[in-house]
Amino acid sequence: MTDRTEPLGLTVHSLPQPGVEVLRQRQASGRLKMLLVLAVCAAPALLSYFLYYVVRPTGGATAYGTLIQPSVPMPAVQAQTLDGQPRALRGLAGLWLLVLVDGGACTADCERRLFMQRQLREMNGKERERIDKLWLVIDDAPVSPALMQALAATPAMNVLRLPRAAVAAWLKPAEGQVLEDHLYIVDPVGEWMMRAPANPDPAKLKRDVEKLMRGSAG
Repeated sequence: MTDRTEPLGLTVHSLPQPGVEVLRQRQASGRLKMLLVLAVCAAPALLSYFLYYVVRPTGGATAYGTLIQPSVPMPAVQAQTLDGQPRALRGLAGLWLLVLVDGGACTADCERRLFMQRQLREMNGKERERIDKLWLVIDDAPVSPALMQALAATPAMNVLRLPRAAVAAWLKPAEGQVLEDHLYIVDPVGEWMMRAPANPDPAKLKRDVEKLMRGSAG
């Protein structure tokens, strides 16, 4: 019998070190916890987007006014106060805006729309603090001192001059109507998102405003 003195060959496989395995488990657990924290933090924002873009009223069946889809951003233009001081239009962003458009002469119909604008804001009760009013004067005609005195006495009123062309590049009337016929609703980001019908019913329009404000509350 031949005596073999050759050494027996062994293949040594690397074995997992206990410390490395524990580290991997901790890393995996840490990632999972981080994802859970991010999900919890993102939930309110995701819910607000869902309510704002999905649950909000769509179409004529549930909305009295006309939803503008996609919404139209407020232009980065300089308007003027009635005494000629420049003011950036986008400086009004931050609150909901009820926007009317008319000439400085402001006929009886114009005054009626301004009253409706004020009425609509006040009908929102405590939520009215989230709403500003804006009258865009689209010509150089002077506004009567009596009307300006009355407007100055109403809360959250802004009166700015902006050429008709600049306004028409942003806001659009319904077919067969003109800019002056409507009240336009702009969200706090500065997006035009709804156009009221001509001669609107303030009570019906109030329900639209409430829905929009609830949807964006997040």
